[in-house]
Amino acid sequence: MRQHRVQHVAIHGHRRAYVKVGTGPALLLLHGLGCSHRTWLPVIDSLARRYTVIAPDLLGHGESDKPRADYSLGGFANGMRDLLTVLGIDRATVVGHSFGGGVAMQFAYQFPERTERLVLVGSGGLGPEVSAAIRAITTTGFHQLMGLLTRTGVRQVGCAGLRALSRTGLKEFRDLDEVAEIFDSFRDPAGRAAIRHVVRAVVDWQGQIVTMADRAYLTDAMPMCVIWGEQDRVIPVSHAARAAELAPKARLEIMPNAGHFPHKDHPERFAKILHDFVRTTSPASYSREQWRRLLEDGVAVPTSLDAVEAPTA
Repeated sequence: MRQHRVQHVAIHGHRRAYVKVGTGPALLLLHGLGCSHRTWLPVIDSLARRYTVIAPDLLGHGESDKPRADYSLGGFANGMRDLLTVLGIDRATVVGHSFGGGVAMQFAYQFPERTERLVLVGSGGLGPEVSAAIRAITTTGFHQLMGLLTRTGVRQVGCAGLRALSRTGLKEFRDLDEVAEIFDSFRDPAGRAAIRHVVRAVVDWQGQIVTMADRAYLTDAMPMCVIWGEQDRVIPVSHAARAAELAPKARLEIMPNAGHFPHKDHPERFAKILHDFVRTTSPASYSREQWRRLLEDGVAVPTSLDAVEAPTA
């Protein structure tokens, strides 16, 4: 995988890191919790042949600053709007993975006039279930425990073990190389604090507390694609079916032999799916009148999604 030059820009006094490559229509790639733009490296070059690819490190992640700040979904959406504005990009197809999918949905909701299409990859915001490891971040003592586990020596052994397991080829361990990257990032106290703030904004001990269910009808005005790894052990693939129920017009792609990071498991297949979706759909054309009618008419949230379900590991 080719590395790309990471650029930086200060917005509201905080340094934002991003990669920008290629030419053509804009794709904004939003990574998941504890990750960075590096999660997209397997597909950036392929996508950059046809698109202007912008892959930022969200605030609190990667090489971006990790201040005591607003880590709500709305705050992240505002940050992405401001980054695109600084880069001179008016509209983009927004692609969000995991937590980044929640940010992508919030961006499309807050700024429909700047969103051409919405692509959700193993996304949060489609049901309460989430892995126990993510729920654990919200607990008292997480910050202190990670401080001990990420000391030099302990962290290196832990990361090496996770990466070794990921290379065994066993599907249960396929995502552990990415987990190792996240674990390694916890060595920074500011990074740990930022991640804790992020998770507490969207997850409690019962699971995810943010949902797109009550606003999914707005996707009638915007092309949407949902991509999921069939063997996702972080956010279950059943959430893809919920997305299809909430947004019947959305395109649904379940990738076999893929986990929570389908863009890393099968980058060529992922890039092909994404390109085909962009190629065969017209960018959303924002109409204030259409948006007003959708808001006025609204829809009832499907009964099956109303109840709070017991979280799973």
